Amino acid sequence: MAGSSESGPGAVGSGDAGSGAVGPRRYRDVRAATVGAPPEVVWRAVLDQVEVLGRPAWYVRLIGCRDRRPEGPRPLTAGSVVPGFRVRAADAPGRLVLDGVHRFSVYTLTFRLVPDDAGTRVEAHTDATFPGVLGAVYRLLVIDSGFHKIATRSIVTRVRRRVLAA
Repeated sequence: MAGSSESGPGAVGSGDAGSGAVGPRRYRDVRAATVGAPPEVVWRAVLDQVEVLGRPAWYVRLIGCRDRRPEGPRPLTAGSVVPGFRVRAADAPGRLVLDGVHRFSVYTLTFRLVPDDAGTRVEAHTDATFPGVLGAVYRLLVIDSGFHKIATRSIVTRVRRRVLAA
């Protein structure tokens, strides 16, 4: 029913806020896959997957996330909370914007669903900054190690699997 295609080289990368810029380094990344289903079906899978993002709960507490427990309306809409994230926008079936803050980072995770000839392209866009020395260390451990790319790719893959299982 669906095939997966990783995002291309132009869509994957990290960068600084600018050379010589004062302040925390900025990280941007995109992970994507194509799912052989219409956006409305993929949207439900994205919402279901986002509901489990804040696991394990001990990690959310350890890094001091602002948002630690599920709150607000379901299905997710602006103002809803999942551990680690607050929903800033939920424009079904095309865009879900999640914001988060913890001791080491300020971040946004945006899911975009783009219809294409093979079904729907699911894109997970990360935009984060890592203030201070502890933020720089966290970035080294989580971002520069490649762990975040693996984790985000896994989220997109699990969305695709949810659609296939439905």
